[in-house]
Amino acid sequence: MTTEEELPGLGARLRENRQAGRLTLEAAAARAGLSPAYLSRLETGRRQPSLPVLLSLARLYGASVAELLGEQPGAPDPVVRGGAIEPSRTGGWGYRRAGASGMAMQALRVQIPPGLQDAVVRVHAGEEWLHVTKGRLRLTLGDQNHYLEAGDSAQFDSLIPHRFAAESGDGVELLFVHTLLQSPASDLCLPVPAAHRNPL
Repeated sequence: MTTEEELPGLGARLRENRQAGRLTLEAAAARAGLSPAYLSRLETGRRQPSLPVLLSLARLYGASVAELLGEQPGAPDPVVRGGAIEPSRTGGWGYRRAGASGMAMQALRVQIPPGLQDAVVRVHAGEEWLHVTKGRLRLTLGDQNHYLEAGDSAQFDSLIPHRFAAESGDGVELLFVHTLLQSPASDLCLPVPAAHRNPL
């Protein structure tokens, strides 16, 4: 199965959103903390983004994750049915929509495999809330690590540098809600030291 078959049209929508924002490939990649070559592979459908990358691109383009995934606009459906979370072919993170599209808050169900974490430290305008449903999560806020077990929650200002990692051997599952506030400084990414960086 190809990446395009898994997320039809995602690459084209990423390219269209970038061009609508009058951003070159190099400028968009720099603002999202990616390499131009990697962003090019996303836009041509040769790679599939992990959740952190998808969130960064959604914020950069002023779009929702649902819009980038190709969900049709319309009256928000207040009910979202459950289903299996399939991991992406790159990054390993899995995610499913857990709330209505087109709203100020975006809700997702997220699955982080063991041994994986954000490739960059994220800093952006808005707020985030998460609730661990399975496993153990390491949440890094600024220079502090917080360890959350199933049943634990956290809420924080997204301008605090942050990243996530699974601490349990079988990964971690969580509910994740973020706001779509936009600002000129909403797409900052701080590089992680090479010793702690995962390849994209």
